Amino acid sequence: MRGAAAAVASANLPLGKQEPNGDRVRRQLPSRAAKHGVRSPRRALFRIFPGEFKAVTEERQTLPTEAPRSSIHLLLIGTAIVIGCLLLWQLSNLLLLIFGAVLFAVLLRALSGLIEEKTPLGDKGALAVAGLVVLLLVGGFAFLLGNQVQAQIEDLAGRLPGLIDRIGDRLGVENAQSWVMNKVRDVIADSSIVADLAGYSSSLAGILGNTLLVLTAGVYLAISPALYRNGVLKLFPAKPREQASETVSAVGGALKLWLVGQLAAMVLVGFLTGLGLWLLGIPSALTLGLAAGLLEFVPFIGPILSAAPAIAIGLAEGPSTAMWVAGLYIAIQQVEGNLITPLIQKRAVDLPPALTIFAIVAFGILFGTLGVLFATPLCVVLFVVVKKVWLRDTLHEDTDVPGQEDAEQAT
Repeated sequence: MRGAAAAVASANLPLGKQEPNGDRVRRQLPSRAAKHGVRSPRRALFRIFPGEFKAVTEERQTLPTEAPRSSIHLLLIGTAIVIGCLLLWQLSNLLLLIFGAVLFAVLLRALSGLIEEKTPLGDKGALAVAGLVVLLLVGGFAFLLGNQVQAQIEDLAGRLPGLIDRIGDRLGVENAQSWVMNKVRDVIADSSIVADLAGYSSSLAGILGNTLLVLTAGVYLAISPALYRNGVLKLFPAKPREQASETVSAVGGALKLWLVGQLAAMVLVGFLTGLGLWLLGIPSALTLGLAAGLLEFVPFIGPILSAAPAIAIGLAEGPSTAMWVAGLYIAIQQVEGNLITPLIQKRAVDLPPALTIFAIVAFGILFGTLGVLFATPLCVVLFVVVKKVWLRDTLHEDTDVPGQEDAEQAT
């Protein structure tokens, strides 16, 4: 190789600047060139040392252009990443609605799986029955309890000014109603949550439209989950596609277990709250129990928000009543946290409480009300992905991945 390189260099240099061994190479060229029937020294070198001559020539051709091409490639990749991140940020509300549709699809598939297991129905038939059950539950609840809930809401709204005045009198605050209304106006004016609500739904029609979008998309996702799953997996290269498939299965299993357990906890908390408030003689017990059950979907913050109006109503009845109401909510939360949730979600995701709190705050700051609403299931997804992709597959730690066992049993 060195001899060929030296010969190439000698053949390319002018005669007056030949290297010391250039005369020897030049003397050898005529005889070898004549032997191969080639007069040109460069052609003779190519005939004598074809591989070496080609390697040296290619090295000279590629070295000057390699660095610029690599820099341009990295620049294009960086630009594409930045544009993609900006696009995702602009579509964050839509992506959260898509995630809500995924949750609804997971709920339908979980219910249809239970129906398919207990009945001779096939997959499509069980899914149709599951959708019908959800529709009948929501419609029946609205029909049977809607008028009563509406009446209690109107009664509660009518009682509110008097309740505020009575609470103010007990606390020694004059003109409590005016003071509270001014504070409410200030909070509404400065609230980022209200600004977020105005951003993605300016009216009740917008909220209903978003809800309809989530439900419709969730039905389509539940009908053909493999279609959308395979479409997402095809975005990954062939080599890590199997790992991505296992991760998606684990995330789906964890979301199903968490969602079923969360809904069961919501029903029990709402029932116990309504029953307890009714036994204490608190007005609008049904409405307050319903609010407690719905707000249970948001851990820590939801129970506080649901307890505040009930305690306020109890305080209007008397300090002892308010203490009984506060004790009722505390007792129900203790039962839910130490008995109901461990029994229902013993196979589901055991999220650390501090992680859940910080996730709610972080997603609320980033995405507003929708971020608070979906903070816990999003935290479940991130929790499973970190344990599966990073701890188990990358660091090879022996750790349990929530939802993976359920996903393996389903397949």
